Amino acid sequence: MNIRGPVPMGPDVFASPETEEQQRIRFQVELEFVQCLANPNYLNFLAQRGYFKENYFINYLKYLLYWKEPKYARYIKYPQCLHFLDLLQYEHFRKELVNGQCAKFIDDQQLLHWQHYQRKRMSLLQAQADQAAARGDKPIP
Repeated sequence: MNIRGPVPMGPDVFASPETEEQQRIRFQVELEFVQCLANPNYLNFLAQRGYFKENYFINYLKYLLYWKEPKYARYIKYPQCLHFLDLLQYEHFRKELVNGQCAKFIDDQQLLHWQHYQRKRMSLLQAQADQAAARGDKPIP
């Protein structure tokens, strides 16, 4: 990832001043970690090792919610990670991730979504075009 100019940073949680290089590294590390949350197998790994039982880790997940703001979310390549970040705020979801079958089910659902996304999107667009044609609207080029 190539970031030029001032590095956008999350909430001012740290009182100690960081150098620009330290800010850049923290930004990249937090971005990479947040995007790792899109991987259900990684979530299962964290759950099985007890990270989701630790208050410091749960607080860190709460802190990372700033990635949902548009000025930070624009750097994310795997937007489903933000959905998982939301779900990780719930204790019940964190507990279920210990089960490997739960992680596999989530992984399978993601794959199915990716496989059928294009077809569903095309059918929705076609339905909108058909409705517009029925109303006599001019098609948008």
